[in-house]
Amino acid sequence: MDLEKLKRSNNLSMLTKEILKVNQPTETVYEKDDPRFWQPEVDKAGNGMAIIRFLPAPVVDGDDALPWVRRFNHAFQGPNGLWLMDNCLTTNAQKCPVCEHNSILWNSGIEANKEIVRKQKRKLTYIANILVISDPKNPANEGQVRLYKFGKKIFDKITEAMNPEFADETPLNPFHFWEGANFKIKIRQVEGYRNYDKSEFDAPSPLSDDDEKIGKILKSEHSLKEFIDAKHFKSYDALKDRLTQVLGLNGVTQIGSKAEDATLSSEPSLGDDDEVDYFRSLAEQG
Repeated sequence: MDLEKLKRSNNLSMLTKEILKVNQPTETVYEKDDPRFWQPEVDKAGNGMAIIRFLPAPVVDGDDALPWVRRFNHAFQGPNGLWLMDNCLTTNAQKCPVCEHNSILWNSGIEANKEIVRKQKRKLTYIANILVISDPKNPANEGQVRLYKFGKKIFDKITEAMNPEFADETPLNPFHFWEGANFKIKIRQVEGYRNYDKSEFDAPSPLSDDDEKIGKILKSEHSLKEFIDAKHFKSYDALKDRLTQVLGLNGVTQIGSKAEDATLSSEPSLGDDDEVDYFRSLAEQG
């Protein structure tokens, strides 16, 4: 581990390219029983605040590793009461029977099928290493290196920091020890859901002036690659069998008959804001 080399390097350009690549959204099932994970708590009104620092890629994952991983998953209940809660194979660029099934339903043009797809679509989660700077609800977490699972809204904040909209704004690498910035998580309850719109990055500043401390933080980071390891994913056939069981398909893939000749396409993971627009454009292209 060469801290001087790490200090001089600010691979913002490489990370920006990866941002462009992955900005077709993704999500994950939260490992709530894994003590390595941290999440901010909210009060009875659904409001909360914490300050974290996103950390560089862990050294255990290799020189070409990114400081985040993303993972698709499906989580929905079938009409018979059974649940399908599995990681989506498209996470690792493989075909997914759930996505294929959803594509048939969507391309059918039948509104009832589209409603089913909205419930069954894949969801997006990112996982990154963070340092907890301030946790008012649980001060004992402060100073700890933890794993943080977050969705598209916060990843958009990272994207905006790395690719600012206006020419007078300086690009920021949030994952840099010396040129990064603290991230203020601000949570509100809006229409029954957690809202992160007011979250923001602070001004850039070194995480610490003590290289020894930074070295210890770097060594404390957790591997991210394990979360997209093949062992966490069912095979195509096993996932298809589970889908058939949960939906009680028995060879039937949709409500109505228009879907039988529909063209298969990979179903994208969508944030709530762009879901309707995307599906509308997908139908127009079909």
